[in-house]
Amino acid sequence: MFREKKIGDEGARRARCLGLLTVAVLHLSGCVVGPKYHVPPTSIPPAYKEDKNWKAAQPNDQNLGGNWWTIFQDSQLDALEQQVNVSNQNLKAAEAQYQQARAALRYYRADYYPTVTAGPAASRMRVSENNPGSPSLRGTTYNDFVVPFDFSYQADVWGRVRRSVEAAREQAQASAADLATVKLSLQADLAVDYFAARTLDAEEQLLNSTVKQYEEALDLNLSRFHGGVASEVDVEQARTQLQTTQAAAIDVGVLRAQYEHAVAILIGKPPADFSVPQLPLTAPPPDLPVSVPSRLLERRPDIAAAERRVAAANAQIGVAKTAYYPIINLGAAGGFESSSITTLLQGPSGLWSFGLSAAETVFDVGRRRALNDQARAAYDYQVAAYRESVLSGFQEVEDSLAGVRILEQEAKVQDEAVVAAQHSLDLSVTRYKGGVTSYLEVTVAQSAALADEVAAVNILGRRMASTVLLIQALGGGWDRSSLPPRPECCGRLVSSTSR
Repeated sequence: MFREKKIGDEGARRARCLGLLTVAVLHLSGCVVGPKYHVPPTSIPPAYKEDKNWKAAQPNDQNLGGNWWTIFQDSQLDALEQQVNVSNQNLKAAEAQYQQARAALRYYRADYYPTVTAGPAASRMRVSENNPGSPSLRGTTYNDFVVPFDFSYQADVWGRVRRSVEAAREQAQASAADLATVKLSLQADLAVDYFAARTLDAEEQLLNSTVKQYEEALDLNLSRFHGGVASEVDVEQARTQLQTTQAAAIDVGVLRAQYEHAVAILIGKPPADFSVPQLPLTAPPPDLPVSVPSRLLERRPDIAAAERRVAAANAQIGVAKTAYYPIINLGAAGGFESSSITTLLQGPSGLWSFGLSAAETVFDVGRRRALNDQARAAYDYQVAAYRESVLSGFQEVEDSLAGVRILEQEAKVQDEAVVAAQHSLDLSVTRYKGGVTSYLEVTVAQSAALADEVAAVNILGRRMASTVLLIQALGGGWDRSSLPPRPECCGRLVSSTSR
């Protein structure tokens, strides 16, 4: 009796020691090795070089909301842009990549919890009569029913799991920003192609109206020729001018069809099932407020994606560093075993075990150091890529600002050139009708006037495209707050102590 009590006390003492050790292991799980993350510093100019006399954005400016294209007040464009979100295949592919990144995050977060497996088995066995074991078992036949449960848990003592989850979380946020980048790019491409088609509509309208004028001029020359006032040379010059302009009006249809097909693909439709109604472009682009350069880092999804990848690479350094520390595993097994199915789930049939193990790599020929060097090099690469994306963002804004500003100045001068060319044409027609000059002077003036008018239409189209590209360069109304939240394990914040 005394011996049984002593053995029981010893078992309880061991269980308490093992429990205390387990608590100590779990308590150490508050440690996280690896560098603490800080956003890499970048050089940000105080103002844009090309924003002279530009309207600065105010906090209450809402022109660049999520549906930034509404700033153009074009209902046809509004309807087309809405279809990009639901039908474009490239956008669906980017969304699938984002969902893949979210699934990867859930996969790594599962390591916060233990793994429990069950493997029920049933067998009937006969022991050989020549078995060298216990004589009482020789020649016996018996059943073996087992319902085991295995519990395994790798304690996150050094933060390997937390760093892996952190890296996956930052990658998921980067993927979300990539999705926003693809969406913005597709929306901008659609707007550029749409306005290009409308520019060609305006050019075709101009050429067709000019054709009517040239038809009247040809009739005039024919009348004058039959009346003996004009020569056949004048008639052929008028005919040449007319047919050349007719050919140019027809040629516009080639590019116009290509832009219409491009719009169809962007909204996920076969070109054969889609058409853009003709609508000549006439209105100038709207005024666009521009925020200060420091806001660009918060507004552009591609820059946000690059920064999130830096954070993920920083977390991977911590993952690599945990290789220097021992791996601590907690394991337990339990279940029921019996030779009879009727007594399988009874108390005496129970079995269990509990244990703790640790493994440390003693010698690996520099493999862990190489892994750490690789992680740090990957971090340096992402930092360089992030800074390059910031520089590229500033360049795109400067280019677009310059394009919008210079084209606006060019449009004013070109409008004056159109007025001057039309006045010159009117004078030449008057001189020709008065018999002062030949029709050659009129055709020269007609060519100059038409070229100036076509140039004015194309400048207007370029201004619209530059405005769209400026909106895209500024982030299209996107904001960093649009990124998905960063959930922590079990709804609580996890400490991040740097070592």
